[in-house]
Amino acid sequence: MKAQVVSKLAILLSLGGLTPFAASAKTPEQAYIESSRKGPGIPVPLVVVSPRVDAAFAGQTVKLEFLVDATGKATEITVESSPDETLSDAVVAAVTQWEFAPAQVKGAPVATKVELPVRIVDNAPEGTAYASN
Repeated sequence: MKAQVVSKLAILLSLGGLTPFAASAKTPEQAYIESSRKGPGIPVPLVVVSPRVDAAFAGQTVKLEFLVDATGKATEITVESSPDETLSDAVVAAVTQWEFAPAQVKGAPVATKVELPVRIVDNAPEGTAYASN
């Protein structure tokens, strides 16, 4: 029997103290983008892509550390902790597709280190990328 593949994600935020989002009809990705704390010293997510993982990973968390470069791309991604290598590979592959408005210092974009725990949940549409307007 083929394992069910799901594309699910909830972001437990530590990106400069981003605020948690309230439950709503929005997907976790949309709610995350809208609730992200905005400010010049903080990279702000513009596009969030969910990892494609087996439903058995629901409830698991992968902790990442990466650099959001001055162009808004996630680079130098390292896995700080993960319960499974397959899960961490899927989360890293998803986060490499994320796009950010980079942090700024004196009006110029700068690279910023980010620590991000990613928790897998079973309530987002499969294979979807969300962009803010």
